[in-house]
Amino acid sequence: MKIILLLGASALALGACASSPTALPSVEAQQATASATAPLIYTGYQNPFAEFQSRSPSEPRPWRAVNEEQSEAN
Repeated sequence: MKIILLLGASALALGACASSPTALPSVEAQQATASATAPLIYTGYQNPFAEFQSRSPSEPRPWRAVNEEQSEAN
């Protein structure tokens, strides 16, 4: 426990002795559009659930028949 407190105190002391922090990078370039002359292509709205098929639970079936349906021979 004493080692953890010593490490924490030393980290705070070294942080206080450090020089002034560097400035953050400018975010204006990141927020600007890539090109004002580039063509804008609108793809339209695509419903993510358009091809959704509801699969409700079914009755239990004999395992041998299910295995034969799933086999590579069919």
